[in-house]
This record gives sequence, structure tokens and C-alpha cells, in this order.
Amino acid sequence: MVKITETILRDAHQSQAATRMKLDEMLPICDKIDKIGYHSVECWGGATFDACIRFLNEDPWDRLRQLKKAMPNTKLQMLFRGQNILGYKHYADDVVDAFVKKSIENGIDIIRIFDALNDIRNLEQAVKCTKKYGGVCETAISYTTSPIHNIEYFTKLAKDMESMGADIICVKDMANLLLPYEAYNLVTALKKAVKIPIHIHTHNTSGVGDMTNLKAIEAGADIVDTALSPLGNGTSQPATESLVATLKGTQYDTGLDLEKLNVISEHFKKVAERLKKDGYLSDKVLSVNVNALIYQVPGGMLSNLIGQLKEANAIDKLDAVLKEVPAVRKDLGYIPLVTPTSQIVGTQAVLNVISGERYKMVNEGTKGILKGEYGKLPSAPNPEVVKKIIGDEKPITVRPADLIEPELEKYKAEIKEYIEQEEDVLTYALFPQVALKFFKNRQAQKYGLDSQFGDIKNKVHPV
Repeated sequence: MVKITETILRDAHQSQAATRMKLDEMLPICDKIDKIGYHSVECWGGATFDACIRFLNEDPWDRLRQLKKAMPNTKLQMLFRGQNILGYKHYADDVVDAFVKKSIENGIDIIRIFDALNDIRNLEQAVKCTKKYGGVCETAISYTTSPIHNIEYFTKLAKDMESMGADIICVKDMANLLLPYEAYNLVTALKKAVKIPIHIHTHNTSGVGDMTNLKAIEAGADIVDTALSPLGNGTSQPATESLVATLKGTQYDTGLDLEKLNVISEHFKKVAERLKKDGYLSDKVLSVNVNALIYQVPGGMLSNLIGQLKEANAIDKLDAVLKEVPAVRKDLGYIPLVTPTSQIVGTQAVLNVISGERYKMVNEGTKGILKGEYGKLPSAPNPEVVKKIIGDEKPITVRPADLIEPELEKYKAEIKEYIEQEEDVLTYALFPQVALKFFKNRQAQKYGLDSQFGDIKNKVHPV
């Protein structure tokens, strides 16, 4: 029997529709989702937190609490970027601890923890805290391909994660690079290397996701991610219904009811129609994109590249930028392309192309990668590029967070006049500018002020 994690409430709409699904589009169908019998429902983390406060005027913590209330019988799952939490930089250990604690208190059961560089030092604190507060710890391998990323590399990583305390190992294939037979070989090796369950996360960007899931299952994968068909396939996960039907009556039968899934899908068809009408869901995200296989560019990263080139009136240089992406990635030590490294590499590729000279212009993220601020690189970077960008400066070799002093009390003091719940401090820690705007708008609505950003701090007593 294979277990299914449903992603329609998080990664599916993040991958296809800029994370714009609203809570009131989720809650009416949660009772039916709760009765399906999923292994888990991924509904939080990733970009949902940012999107809630930046675009949807929703408190992400309230969203989590309401989803937990609506699905009490189903394990809720989130995506957690290791020491980056849900942001784009490293945070102090006390912030990681508090965020994990509050996530579990508010309803999260399973925390999938990954690091963009596969530096397990960046997972340590989140793993320790997840275990400390009673959550299920699923550590994720950021899958990629390169001369050094082979089965031996990934099995060693899995063993280290198991020794660290992981309850589940996830193979996180964010760009749909994991081909079917390679998936079979990798899962076979992982099942021999570790005793804990193996969870496969892929997309259908390059058109091989269904086959990858099937071969992984045949090799012994215990759990796979899928998304209900209205927001499945393309840059999202392979469709839930298709896999359930494929496995029915076999030794891998999921035990899920296709007719009940269809009822839920009918609800999300209306949500998909709304997202399309509002311009967030494009047919382009459903087409097969071979660039994912050639250049290792995830769907979301491709959208960012196109946007950057349009702003620079250089959309005609897209092919050149796509070819530059793997070259930059190689220069930086064959780093996997997943948030935040995908944004860093993509931006640097654009700068290299539009400036006419490689590394004539350098973004801060590229400097940070070479300085060791994001962790240990998978392999040695190009020494000529290192010399050009950071000169003779020695990169740090310790865990980056070891250099960060405790931050929680500082953040608490900075927004004491806006705090209505303990979680507000964590919201501010991750997205300070957006959070302040959100808090001021919340106060204005609460007190019926005309100004969207009315400052009424004297009327609110800190908690």
C-alpha cells in the first residue's frame, strides 16, 4: 500500500497560480478532504506565509488554526527551509525554535525540512526543535544532477539525516529532473541505506512526473506527493486521481476512493476557474517544458527570469540566459536550484548576459554563496570566479547560524506596539516590511479607521 500526501492546499497553487488560493476557498471542502484518508495534507509553509500577508490580507497563523479545526483527523504538513525557515536568509536558532514550536502548537503535524545546498548543518536546529515539540520530522534531499550528485552522494545524505533524527526521508525533486529509471535506482539504494520511510516529491514540469512516481513506488517508495487534477500536472505535482486509479487493485493500492476524490475535484475546478479569471493561472504552466531537463530551471524560476528580462527590455535574450544558468550553477559549486539559490543563480545569469561580461555585475546573493553565508557548497566553486567576486576574502567554514546572535527579543521590542499574539513576532522576523504594513492595516480595520495604514499604536496594549 502506498500513502498519498495531497498538495492542492500548498504546492499545487504555489506552483501554478502564484500561491493565490484563499482560505475561504479551502474551508468549504475541508470536511470531505478530512475523510479521504490521506497520509497528510500539505497546506502551509513554502510561499503561503508570504503570500497571505503580502497579497491576501490573511493572517497565516489564523489560516493554519482554521485548517486544523476543519481537518482534525488528517495530519497537516508544512515545508520549512531549514535555517531560512520560510524566509530568504538565515535566522538565529532562537527564532527557528520559536517558529517550530508555534507551528506545531497551531496545528502542524509533519514538518518537511530542507536546505538548498544540502548542508545538513542547516537542518540541525529545525530537526532538533521538531523532535523537541513532538512533531514528525521529514528531512528532504534537494535533488539535482551534476558530476558529483550521484546515488552515493544521496544515500550518504540520507544516512546522515537518519542519524540526525529524521522520521522520514523525502526526495525533493523541485524541477522534475528525476527520471523514472533513475528514481527506481535511487529509491532502491535508499531503501537499503536507511530504515525509515521514503517519500517522493516531484512535479510534472518536464512531463515525466507520473512515470517517476510509478517507478519509485515499484522500487519501494512509501509515500508520494500528488495534487488533485484541477491544479495538478504541469509545474504542479502529478494528478492524485490518475495515480489512485493506476494503483487500484495492485499491491500498491492507495485505498483512496476515486469517486470521493472526484467530488472534491469538482470544488477545486471552480477555484481554478477563479484563479484563471484573475490572471494567476495560465495554460502555460500545464504544458511540458523541456527546458527543465536541459537547463534545470524549475517552472517558478523560469517565470522570474522572464519577468526580469521584460523589465530590462531584454526578453530577446531569454535563450542566452537559459544557457547561462547551468554555467553559473557550475561556477558556484553545482548548487541545487531551489529557493533561495534558484533566485540567486537566475538573477546572476541575467546580469551576466545583459551586462555583456560574466560577473561584471554581481548580486549580493552570489557574493553570499561564495562567502559561505548560505553553508557549505556541494563542490569547490570556480577559483577564477571566486577571485573576481570576493578576492582574497576567506569564506566562513562554520555553520552560518553560529555567527548569528539571538534575535527573538530584539524583534519583539521592535514591534511591541503591534503585537496581538505571540506569533506576530515571528511574522515580523521573517518579513519585517510586509508584516508592518499588514499589522497597521489590521489595526486600522479593527478600529474602523479610514487610513489603510493608520498608526494607532497607543491604543493597543502589547501582549
